[in-house]
Amino acid sequence: MKSYDLLELATRNLRESKLRNGLTTLGIAVGVASLVAMLSLGVGLQQLANSRLAKSGIFDTVYVTSPREWNDDDQDKKQPQSNRIVDEAAKAEIAKLPNVLEVAPEIRVMTDIRYKEKSYPAFLGALPNSAKNGDAFENMQGTFFSSSTAKEAILQKDFAKTLEPNPNDMIGKEVVLRYAERHAGEAGATSQPDDQYSFSVVRREQPLKVVGIIDQEPFGGMRMISRARIFLPTEMADSLNMVQFSDVRSAASSDSGKSGKTYSMLVVRVSSAGKVEQVQEAIKKTGLRTYSIMDATKSLRRFFAIFDMFLGIFGSLALAVASLAIVNTLVMAVLERRREIGVMKALGAGDGDVKKLFFAEAGAMGVVGGALGVGMGWLIGRAINLGTTIYLKRQNLPPENVWLVPWWLIGGAIAFAVVMSLIAALYPASRAAKLDPIQALRYE
Repeated sequence: MKSYDLLELATRNLRESKLRNGLTTLGIAVGVASLVAMLSLGVGLQQLANSRLAKSGIFDTVYVTSPREWNDDDQDKKQPQSNRIVDEAAKAEIAKLPNVLEVAPEIRVMTDIRYKEKSYPAFLGALPNSAKNGDAFENMQGTFFSSSTAKEAILQKDFAKTLEPNPNDMIGKEVVLRYAERHAGEAGATSQPDDQYSFSVVRREQPLKVVGIIDQEPFGGMRMISRARIFLPTEMADSLNMVQFSDVRSAASSDSGKSGKTYSMLVVRVSSAGKVEQVQEAIKKTGLRTYSIMDATKSLRRFFAIFDMFLGIFGSLALAVASLAIVNTLVMAVLERRREIGVMKALGAGDGDVKKLFFAEAGAMGVVGGALGVGMGWLIGRAINLGTTIYLKRQNLPPENVWLVPWWLIGGAIAFAVVMSLIAALYPASRAAKLDPIQALRYE
């Protein structure tokens, strides 16, 4: 039997029982719609989580510390123990590595802020230029730093409230930063003249102009500096040479063999998340220790894979029920068309031709039902997005897109509907092919 004749005959047979075939096709559509709606919700939630984490600037970030920060048990016994510290030389060396866009020290110190003749203790954190693209600064009051060396400050909203009843009034005002400056090589009375680890501490003051107020923690609260109360540009904060914990640690460690400025941690921004592992390996070869959030997100990706799997399973249950309707519809078609099948066989149609006819009818219902189901699933997703937007607005939160239908899901849903329809047609097609033409012609 030619393909054209097969398609024409299948279309004619489907038209003869419009109500029953239509309800069966609608059942397939409902099953596909539930599958598409659930999977698109899973895809949308995963996309939302990834975009938020990416905006926080932690996916493309590598944290670099000295191996001395860790216990010996954490080290690979086959590798020699490295005593390298994180200093200016390490910073310059890492900045030259391929795929490295930015290297900034992690600066977080305890300072004193003076405003209107009153002093307020506060933790200070340093922000690189790349931080302005983070979600914490999307709805900030004021502006980001004008340059990496500007003598400007951004205040955390709760801290700004302690300075002024209306925190936004702090924008444009001046505050005075009081801090301890490190002076290397100035030994005390009990130090040796050539002691390279000694340093003196001098109290300094630095006027700062407040340019912005934020009410969210930078970097999604995932870094130590996120919980600071006042933020400065990294280069400007580094130039102040403030005393940090790493300075005290270096002075107490006689095996450092280094003098000068040291850091507790360097934050390396990579060109893309896919290059993070490559950059980590290159930094490890310099004798330093690395960590990235990509190490922790492996479990997050595994969670979403399991989550999507279960959503797909539950969404497929309705399609499985629709498959039973296909079996019922085609079995009834076999009973109603026994005489027609007998005539076809008498005219030379083989068992394979009869099977092809029933598979064509089932496939047609699968294609139409799958297409309708994708459309219904899309409408359900739009309704979910609309309801979510209304709810978030009532909670004074920005709208979010929690639903997404990629092209692979559309094609996959229709293909899955067709495959399920063909599987459901196996028994009716086999039963029709086994009919005895003589008995079929006698059937009334």
